[in-house]
Amino acid sequence: MDTVNNYLYVSAAIFGIVAMAHLVRALSGWAFQIGSIEVPVLASWVGFVITVGLAVWAIRLASTQ
Repeated sequence: MDTVNNYLYVSAAIFGIVAMAHLVRALSGWAFQIGSIEVPVLASWVGFVITVGLAVWAIRLASTQ
């Protein structure tokens, strides 16, 4: 099960990095645009909550094994 734990910790780290990127964008108010559509800052707050949840979930799964 060591391989599964490694996978879960790596996943948690990646989700944590993405969460921090969302948080920095949300707090800084940086503009983000995909094509001609401007992505609102609210999307980064939602992305932050989701990715933090996934990171915590991965860490909790790894600690129970």
